[in-house]
Amino acid sequence: MARQKIESDIVLIGAGIMSATLGLLLKELNPKLKIEIFERLDIAAAESSDAWNNAGTGHAAFCELNYTPELEDGTIETKKAVKISEAFEVSRQLWTYLVEKGLLQNPENFIKSVPHMSFVWGDENVDYLRKRFEALQQFHLFKTMEFSDNIEKIKEWAPLVMENRNSKDKIAATSIKLGTDVNFGTLTRNIFKYLESLEGVTMHFHHDVYDLKKRDDGRWRIKVKDITTGEKKKIYTPFVFIGAGGGSLLLLEKANIPEGEGFGGFPVSGQWLKCTNPDVIKKHSAKVYGKASVGAPPMSVPHIDTRMIDGKKALLFGPYAGFSTKFLKNGSYFDLIKSIEFSNIKPMLGAGAKNIPLTKYLIEQVIQSSDDRLKALKEYVPSAKKEDWVLENAGQRVQVIKKDKDGHGVLEFGTEVVTAHDGSLAVLLGASPGASTAAQIMIDLITKCFPEEVKTTLWQTKLKEMIPSYGQSLNENPVLCDQIRAKTNEVLKLKV
Repeated sequence: MARQKIESDIVLIGAGIMSATLGLLLKELNPKLKIEIFERLDIAAAESSDAWNNAGTGHAAFCELNYTPELEDGTIETKKAVKISEAFEVSRQLWTYLVEKGLLQNPENFIKSVPHMSFVWGDENVDYLRKRFEALQQFHLFKTMEFSDNIEKIKEWAPLVMENRNSKDKIAATSIKLGTDVNFGTLTRNIFKYLESLEGVTMHFHHDVYDLKKRDDGRWRIKVKDITTGEKKKIYTPFVFIGAGGGSLLLLEKANIPEGEGFGGFPVSGQWLKCTNPDVIKKHSAKVYGKASVGAPPMSVPHIDTRMIDGKKALLFGPYAGFSTKFLKNGSYFDLIKSIEFSNIKPMLGAGAKNIPLTKYLIEQVIQSSDDRLKALKEYVPSAKKEDWVLENAGQRVQVIKKDKDGHGVLEFGTEVVTAHDGSLAVLLGASPGASTAAQIMIDLITKCFPEEVKTTLWQTKLKEMIPSYGQSLNENPVLCDQIRAKTNEVLKLKV
């Protein structure tokens, strides 16, 4: 059988929200581009972007306490929260553009208004939450946030959380009505559906990318196998984006670029408790986040979470962390072993030695019983009954391990983009808060990988059409921030 050869301008590996967003942006900026998209599974967004696999949705740093740590001097670090909140506003603007242009239909199918809350108990945590609230109040993005340590007020915001709660407990909460729930699985599949309708865009499902190499002419040669037929293909392209979730690290290693040396990955799996009682589900309409246990990765911050999945209201609690050597939910148990190379052994061992609390936390999570899980749930839902909840597997995440300046390993909990020096290859690694900030991450990637095109009047004009705040800070422009929020709320049918 003759090996098929394909020439392309852009190759996207992995059919998740990142590839969808990048493909969309590039095709809007240059409609003539030929784009080939390859996905191992038979459907888009079946791994990290899927609603059941995504550890948190609509991240805007309103309620996630791990984005605002308390520093040694007692002050609250706000830099990361402001950056994430700004980035989520960029995503909202892009989705608004798509709906206004008729490129996406029925925004209520992928985004809904759901208040975002933080909830804590105990003197120390209440003091922390009050300080966090006061620190965030100096930023316009968080101006509509409310704080309360009043039992009746918190009961208004989250009746299920307060049901059967000991009235002697010292508690506090913040709430912000601007919060949203985003079904990234639905959004991703809708974007790909639009992209597939365009000339020059081809999607290949059930295709495994097993090798890629930079050629002397500057282009990449990518080897792909059709899992169904066994047919092998070679694709030649000047630009490759790898957005394959946990599978990205293995492909980065195959690409063999200097910028990728020393990167490793630490896989963390997750599980949810899903409520099956419609009466309980009705009582709760918020995303309520608490404080993570010592050593817990950010994806394991406990939350009692209202979701809209497949058009129905759902209620989840978790996620409970676990450990698997797989890098993807549909991956191989040999993924971790295959990822170990001479260049990353030292960073990976170093990161392991520095993160003993994380190892201890994961072991405790893996061996916990159903009673242990119920006990954790009861901290957020005191009235919870075991028969109303079932255990579901969530997604698989790979936390990034990278070298520090001394060559030692550092475990990174955010999202990392590794780019070849010539901009011909970009690889997305890491997890939270990736999906919610996809638009900003991909705009930054385009700026780095297509520097000359981005400078042109044509691309600048188009970027400002898609993202009205492009080049400006919404936090520093309160009037613009309010105008854009009002517009996105209206077009996306958000009820605030």
